[in-house]
Amino acid sequence: MSDGLWRDGLWRDGLWRDGLWRDGVVLATNNGDIGGGEVMLLSLAAALEELGVAVTVVGPSQPGRLVAAARAAGHRVVELEASGRRGWMRALRRWDASSRAGVLWCNGLVPAVATAGRGRRVVHLHQLPHGAQRALVPLARAGALATVVPSRFLAAAVRGASVLENWCAPVQPAGRREQRDGVTVLGFLGRPSVAKGVVVLAEALALLEAAEPGAHRLLLAGEPRFVSERARREVEAALAPVAALVDRPGWLAPADFFARVDLVVVPSVEPESFGLVVAEAMSARLPVLVSDAGALMEVSGPSISDRIPAGDAGMLAAALRGATIEERLAETAGRHARWSEEFSPEAGRRRVREFLRSLEEKGAE
Repeated sequence: MSDGLWRDGLWRDGLWRDGLWRDGVVLATNNGDIGGGEVMLLSLAAALEELGVAVTVVGPSQPGRLVAAARAAGHRVVELEASGRRGWMRALRRWDASSRAGVLWCNGLVPAVATAGRGRRVVHLHQLPHGAQRALVPLARAGALATVVPSRFLAAAVRGASVLENWCAPVQPAGRREQRDGVTVLGFLGRPSVAKGVVVLAEALALLEAAEPGAHRLLLAGEPRFVSERARREVEAALAPVAALVDRPGWLAPADFFARVDLVVVPSVEPESFGLVVAEAMSARLPVLVSDAGALMEVSGPSISDRIPAGDAGMLAAALRGATIEERLAETAGRHARWSEEFSPEAGRRRVREFLRSLEEKGAE
């Protein structure tokens, strides 16, 4: 298809006139609650609408946080009466067969499996498949137009998938913490789980306290959604010896969180498919230290030296003591520039536009 035909027939002033996207996109959520994948669903909905593509968000009634957030953002919402994963999958499959118009964008493995074999679908996998999930991936992808993943790391595990990196809005911290007390406040934002490295972080904090009493504190922000009871107990046991050094406010908005910390730590021990909090910290010009688990280094960039081996508390403690906050702050301008080029809303919208165009052209061949 020529560029002229593309401009004149399929893409004009940001509006999709004909072809694959003429009836819009239906974004089907993986969960009724909000995790990282659902945050990206809302970002994707905004990007599609800014590109002139009609968007509908479909989700379960229980939990209802995702559909409530979609409504609050001004998106068209279809709320299906459903509770629990199986109930949601059954409700989505019935609705898809009877009522769907447009391309179904399955935002996770759950909606992809629920609608397996159906046409005009995009399968968007946000997590590395584990255990029985691996066997479900070929079923979920059957009949799909394309499979997309957020990193090269995940694409290597899902053969034939296209990379569509995540992005985030710029985070403007509500002020900056001043280090007048000589204490460095480390920050963790996310699910407090073993996989996310909280046990290793607690062990590293104990080592820091033994070496420099009173020099470090930890702001542990987040809620244990999607974390098993066993993992919760393990996390609590690891945090108990350093409880006096840890502040646990529950979930905080990134802007509030970043205003209260000096250094963001992302110590994941299981492979990450992306690392949204890393991109958010880069947007806020805040120092960030990442492990080498999965795609975290793809986000932080090849020039960033602040990385530690996943699962090594000693190396984490050494890295936390290895540079002053002032030295780390000097690197944040380059990281912010990387965020602007690679992970800003403008960058995300550009990649979405390119992806839509590539599928349209593929279908027209």
